[in-house]
Amino acid sequence: MTTTPALEVRTLAPEQQLGQFVTDFQGEEIPPEVRQVVRSVIRTIFGTMVAGADQDGIAELRSYLLRQGGVPEARSIIFGDHLPAVNAALFNGTMARALDYCDLMVPGLHLGSSVIPAALAAAELKGPCTGAEFETAVLVGLEVGASLNLTEEQFDGFDPTGVVGVFAATASAARLLELSEEETINALGLAFNRSAGSFQSNTDASLAVRLIQGFAASNAIQCVQLAQLGFTGPENFLAGRFGYAHLWGRDQVEAEDLVAGLGTEWKIINDFFKKYPCCGLAQGPTDLAFRSIRALDITADDIEAIDLYLPEFAFNLIGQRFEPGSNPRVNAQFSAQYCIVNAIVRGESRLADFEPTAVAELVDHPLHERVRVHHDPMISGHSATRFLLRTFAGEIWAEFLPIGPGYPGNPLTEAEHAGGFQDCLDYAPYPLEPSQQETLEAAILDIRSVADINEVINALMSQHTPE
Repeated sequence: MTTTPALEVRTLAPEQQLGQFVTDFQGEEIPPEVRQVVRSVIRTIFGTMVAGADQDGIAELRSYLLRQGGVPEARSIIFGDHLPAVNAALFNGTMARALDYCDLMVPGLHLGSSVIPAALAAAELKGPCTGAEFETAVLVGLEVGASLNLTEEQFDGFDPTGVVGVFAATASAARLLELSEEETINALGLAFNRSAGSFQSNTDASLAVRLIQGFAASNAIQCVQLAQLGFTGPENFLAGRFGYAHLWGRDQVEAEDLVAGLGTEWKIINDFFKKYPCCGLAQGPTDLAFRSIRALDITADDIEAIDLYLPEFAFNLIGQRFEPGSNPRVNAQFSAQYCIVNAIVRGESRLADFEPTAVAELVDHPLHERVRVHHDPMISGHSATRFLLRTFAGEIWAEFLPIGPGYPGNPLTEAEHAGGFQDCLDYAPYPLEPSQQETLEAAILDIRSVADINEVINALMSQHTPE
């Protein structure tokens, strides 16, 4: 386990320990492997914001926010609209999640798309903000979120992003805006009252999924600004009778355990990054599809049958027979069947392969009828997958993958991280100039050397947007 020398803890109250960590942690103490995770989160979300700029609902949300007007405090990424910070965070957070290519933690907590948009808005509110300050604030937010994460059974259908993401984003914004420990605790207590969201949004393939991400970032900015004005939140939001440990933890977790090791034991190490632009639980099936055709040197025409076996949660989420429905991109991303067919037929899995037109091209492909997905009660790992392929020639290829690519225990390579970022830049509907891409790449490699984070934000503005 990655550890860092402990901060002096002045009080036993878990809420105060949380507030102290947010305000007092020193960025120089970040272990190298933890800093690498932060760097990967920043790169991932910069990429997904740029790539998601014309997805469903984004133009409508932008138009709505522009009509609202308000004090110009922060900018929308890509478009450069000057908006109130709460609205910039809402827009950028929604855009970051629009392609569902962002980082996450089991059982579905999307931290980066909550924290980075809030941190960017807070950085512009702050004024001059160094890369080192930005990196530390991002880390603080990510670690608060990772610490408050719960199990699949405890969430029981609530969306971890909506429940936890707002705490993470609030912590990051509070750090950047230099709230006192008392103000930070109040902001987090206010955030507790904005903690919400349901996986029904995902099940129904609704645009609410991306809005929940924006809500987390936007609510964080609002909670921080209200705390600055003197509004108080419940001081016992973690350990109280009706606090987080009781309501969300279902009395199965102690508030003290949630904050144990803050700043010394790094839970953000368990963050997960996608190798392919589809549901996290479809990463393993996609990877095994590639492995199978490469191992046997075959094409789709050679395959008689594929049987995919998944644990219960994964089967319920991605095991359905593929139907494009009214939202073909999302339905394809959350279909193991489509992800396998796409990988085998096209020999790749890129953002462009989930475009509605690209999805339509594969709807009637005969391989769909030969891919069968099963629930296997003997498989218990969250991302575990068993794959069996048979060819018409009688060849059999079988493999069990205990951990999907990108999950803790099976991390992506640096080249795979860079490849995902480049896919986002290549897919961007409103492209960045080569010089902007170079600025971003340099900043990602050494964010602490950036004198003013506005240099990076400027590099995220396209010169090719519609009026």
